Amino acid sequence: MDSPPARLRRWSGWLLAAAVLALACLLSLLVGTKSIPVADVWTALWGDDGSPDHLIVTGYRAPRTLIGLLAGFALGVAGCLMQGLTRNPLADPGLLGINAGAAFAITIAVAFFGVTEITSYVWFGFAGAALVSLVVYRLGTAGRQGSDPVRLTLAGVAVTAVLSGLTKGLILLNATAFDQMRQWDSGSLTDRGYGVIAGAAPFIALGLLAAVLAARSLNALALGDDLAHALGVHVTRTRLLTAAALTLLCGTATAAVGPITFVGLAVPHIARWIVGPDQRWIVAYSMLLAPILVLTADVLGRVVIRPDEIPAGLVAAFLGAPALIWLARRARVSSS
Repeated sequence: MDSPPARLRRWSGWLLAAAVLALACLLSLLVGTKSIPVADVWTALWGDDGSPDHLIVTGYRAPRTLIGLLAGFALGVAGCLMQGLTRNPLADPGLLGINAGAAFAITIAVAFFGVTEITSYVWFGFAGAALVSLVVYRLGTAGRQGSDPVRLTLAGVAVTAVLSGLTKGLILLNATAFDQMRQWDSGSLTDRGYGVIAGAAPFIALGLLAAVLAARSLNALALGDDLAHALGVHVTRTRLLTAAALTLLCGTATAAVGPITFVGLAVPHIARWIVGPDQRWIVAYSMLLAPILVLTADVLGRVVIRPDEIPAGLVAAFLGAPALIWLARRARVSSS
């Protein structure tokens, strides 16, 4: 049980992170090629005055902010689940082949079926992620030994390598596929309308619910399968629930905004440094810290080389890498 001061400290930190996330959302609506005052943003959100600012806010920046929130929720929590499932602190959501499966399915859709709209990418990407996650789970649990984190990781790495090679080959052989996927492959929030949001939101909501249900059991699973059994945890059911949540979260986010891979690796480490090893609190903090990172990266990408933009996926790596290096150095110093 947490002591009252520790519980108060965690809740205070969580509320502070929520406030920072609200500020990041506000900046996402205010900042861009054209900066818009707060009063004009408020007017645009609650009424149509026919001004160009209304179109910019409601037609471009609001959906961009919403998809950034959804992708951040999904990628941050998926990173927690991935590291808890594999008991590997260096794991990220792409380790089970989910990102590679989504990318390969989208490449097939563009190259052979003429898919050109991002709203169609979501469905192909999610289907590819779900199918590949099932294949990886089957490969990782085949045989008498059953489920094993190391075998799951190895199966994911092998499938990822194969699918990544096939995807790159198709893109190089098909110029149309390359042109269509260039923006998606860099991890961008642009040109994601309300249709993409409506298609992604239900899957991400289901994934978050499954993650919350699995978080407590992952605490016991971190102690090893035998101890988890002794504590009354159904290990296979927990792994299945976690794998389902990973597929829903990472598959949908990847299909919607592209492979923003570094968020799922760095954010859980930052959350763990703040709250300790309790998976429930790591999930709760990552659910806020990840969209903060995604939206901040997107806002910075709009202004660094204005009027052009840098995709959020590239900026997120530049923001997250120093934080992860700093945490690694702190851990090395504290252990010496």
